[in-house]
Amino acid sequence: MPAAQLQRLVEVMHRLRRECPWDAEQTHESLVGYLVEETLEVVEAIEQGSDDALAEELGDLLLQVVFHAEIAAQQSRFTLDDVARGIADKLIARHPYVFADADVPDDLLASWEQRKRAEKGRTSALDGIPDRMSALTRAGKVLARAGSHGVPVSTDASAADIGERMLALVVEANDQGIDAEQATRAAVRRLEQRIVQAESTAG
Repeated sequence: MPAAQLQRLVEVMHRLRRECPWDAEQTHESLVGYLVEETLEVVEAIEQGSDDALAEELGDLLLQVVFHAEIAAQQSRFTLDDVARGIADKLIARHPYVFADADVPDDLLASWEQRKRAEKGRTSALDGIPDRMSALTRAGKVLARAGSHGVPVSTDASAADIGERMLALVVEANDQGIDAEQATRAAVRRLEQRIVQAESTAG
């Protein structure tokens, strides 16, 4: 673990918050757009397959983490150590088959989600899915957690085929003056309502 360089980054950020007018005036809220942008640039670097680009973009994303932690530390709310401790503790608690004597569960993803729900006191499989996700990303999350609930499923299509079909649907939506993102989000909301109703009936 390159602890020395991470500490150097923390010290650089600490000085910037004291001596750079722009950095000093930033808040958690003002940095939201930068956080989203840097995350998307990491995704783009992964898709490009460039190690140099990925290392650079991960650095930019790490800066956002350190920046937010420094803002919180100045307000005596939490520190970067608290952030690191929290995620380390969480990973250990969610992997008892690695850090304790538990057996490896047959379905690792389902076990992970069950532990998350228990930790956070969630009552629905949908709890905790961010509203700000794009409609397609949210749809994937909802379906992964709760199943299709009547949504037609095809197992024969390739990724390329699905991409072409989705692109064709966007063209069709544009031709009809329909916002594809909003239409997908509305469909996901209807799916979520069916899931919540099914959970209520089962519970």
